[in-house]
Amino acid sequence: MLPAIVIEKPPRLIRAIRLIAAHADADEAAGLADELSGITAMVAEKFTNDRTAEGIQRAQLLTIGGVSLGLEHLVKEEMEQRDDEQGDLDALDVLLGEGAEYVFQQGFRLIRELAALPEDTLIGEFDADPVYSQRRLKELFVDICTADPGETWTGYERYLGQLKQRKDVQAVVRAAQWLRRHHWEGPVKDPDLNAEGVIALAIVFGVEGGGRIVARTGQKEFERFVQTVRKSKPDFEAGWAALLEHVPAPHQAIIADRIASYRNSILLQNIAGKVPMKQLFVELENYAGSEIDAEYP
Repeated sequence: MLPAIVIEKPPRLIRAIRLIAAHADADEAAGLADELSGITAMVAEKFTNDRTAEGIQRAQLLTIGGVSLGLEHLVKEEMEQRDDEQGDLDALDVLLGEGAEYVFQQGFRLIRELAALPEDTLIGEFDADPVYSQRRLKELFVDICTADPGETWTGYERYLGQLKQRKDVQAVVRAAQWLRRHHWEGPVKDPDLNAEGVIALAIVFGVEGGGRIVARTGQKEFERFVQTVRKSKPDFEAGWAALLEHVPAPHQAIIADRIASYRNSILLQNIAGKVPMKQLFVELENYAGSEIDAEYP
């Protein structure tokens, strides 16, 4: 068996710099070097210990990754239609034309916007804390933008992967927030949010029909709901269709996807069956978590 061919791809900044001798003059090269030194000094001051050699070294790796991230973003459209070598030339043109500082700012902006997106569907009050937000930004910057000049760097691919993942999470969170604002008893304003739990409650109670939106419940209301379902035996699919009619188009896909997941769930089967209420409420907690009030009103 032949060994796999490994194609090394150093950071885009490094690949662009290698082309300077053939495509730039001495003044342009010196100007770029000065800019990169200035960026490294700034990064060392804000993100590493600028008083140690180790801090400067880490800052250099972060500068390489930050500028490379900006380059990948700025020339990505051109690179989709060109090979990597031409992409490196495009990157050098951007560096010399726009300046390394501008490119770094573009890369850091991507990290800042990524850090502002939710990581998961459990949102707590601390998520909006400025100190926590700054720490989260720094950790993300270090994770994605640390780039060794002599090794393959996958920061841009990891950035794109996290961006997609977080946008998917954001879609779930926004759907849950909409459901909370339209809760049948009035908006739910709790700063802590279990987005999946909110959606689960809306889907479970949606089987009753009528399109009433339930984003928070207690034991008494849940008992009433179960008794009604067992007595009237509503058409679950018709109830979900009525729920979806009340949900705006941007959130319908999320709700519909969760309906498909819960359609054959044990909880819904037990609600329509003869399982004791106490056991049902425990099962509901497994779906909705903190979005239900376990205390009997």
